[in-house]
Amino acid sequence: MKNIQRYIEQTVLKPQTTDADIENLVQEAKEHGFIGICVPPFWVKKAKREIGGHDIQLVTVVGFPLGYNMTETKVFETEQAIKNGADEIDVVWSTTSFKTGMNWPKIELAKLATVCHEQEKILKVIIETAYLSDEEIIEACKICADAGVDYVKTSTGFAPEGAQIHHIKLMRENLPSNVGIKASGGIKSYAQAVTMIEAGADRIGTSSGVQIVKDSKI
Repeated sequence: MKNIQRYIEQTVLKPQTTDADIENLVQEAKEHGFIGICVPPFWVKKAKREIGGHDIQLVTVVGFPLGYNMTETKVFETEQAIKNGADEIDVVWSTTSFKTGMNWPKIELAKLATVCHEQEKILKVIIETAYLSDEEIIEACKICADAGVDYVKTSTGFAPEGAQIHHIKLMRENLPSNVGIKASGGIKSYAQAVTMIEAGADRIGTSSGVQIVKDSKI
């Protein structure tokens, strides 16, 4: 597959992330032409400085990794991340209120979409597919689309399983064409990445981007 690097958001979200990891991440993105990098909120400012004038999307996470924070907290986190230089926000939605049958996830996501879009930023929503049935994934996609989000993302990488081909296909079938899909969690090889893209993924979140790009050239 040509230009696999333009699908990749190279990611470092481990708890023990250091400044050297961020520097390395930005360097890899410059070197391999990744579309973006995903960093912890604490490191957004530094990553922004390191990126400089390069065309690399700076992505960070909100409500990560469990999503049951208060909406007001997520809104503040989002505003702060944008202020610090983030181009895209990957928010963990409220699985707890969704499972309870409340209308809250849609209300929360609509608020966050407004905050992002007023600043011309992108909102991706992590629905954590590992915790959802197929029926719940379909419902989650409808809620996200109705709330006006830009992408729906499979996983945080902290749940029991990450992106599954079956889930990507299901999401693509149930999302409008203007809502993208980010596959993440456990994608370590070129073959895996290609299969995800063929199933409907528009972005690949991975910490193995360098290896994937190298494999693509073999």
